[in-house]
Amino acid sequence: MSIVRAMRASSTSVPGPVGSRSRAVVVLIGFDHPAWEDTPTGRAILNEIQVRLNRDVTAGAVSATLERLEAKGLASSRLAPGTAIRGGRARRYFAPTNAGVRALNEAKAITDSLWLGLAWPLSVCT
Repeated sequence: MSIVRAMRASSTSVPGPVGSRSRAVVVLIGFDHPAWEDTPTGRAILNEIQVRLNRDVTAGAVSATLERLEAKGLASSRLAPGTAIRGGRARRYFAPTNAGVRALNEAKAITDSLWLGLAWPLSVCT
């Protein structure tokens, strides 16, 4: 499963606070990891986001965002049977929906268009 392999070249650490809209984008990007052959769990998505942002992110923020994405039809989840190691608790696996992938592509296109015409790196005019 690869959602953002094409985005890897331009995805770097995101400095500063992440608002709720950008948090949704970050969580959608967090669905992708080259080693995953199956859909990831919420914990795996949390770990991927922390690596990509190079900072701590609370599990509650990711969980709430996953719930919102699912309610909006941008993500789906399924429960796997519980295991003895997890004390019988089920594990939830998440996947982006087609609408989620489209929304992520649109967010990337909008972000790219905002940077068009700007010379990088930016400098301060004095």
